Amino acid sequence: MKMRQSLGHLEREFEEQTIIERRRRERLRREAIKRSRARKHAQVQRGQNLRFLMLMLSIVLTVVVVTIVMFETLAWLMG
Repeated sequence: MKMRQSLGHLEREFEEQTIIERRRRERLRREAIKRSRARKHAQVQRGQNLRFLMLMLSIVLTVVVVTIVMFETLAWLMG
């Protein structure tokens, strides 16, 4: 009788451990997905910041070049 109780106890412990491990694996999988999404979001954000910076630099450079050419042309016409 003691052997049957012992086996039943071992089976219940095994089932409990299986359930715990399954929950742990699922939690780890969800955390990995969450980290992956966060990395992807950060990567996209960096790309957007770089494109915005390049746009601003090109606009400023265009303004500077147009201003210089405009005053040079004005000086040439007046001179």
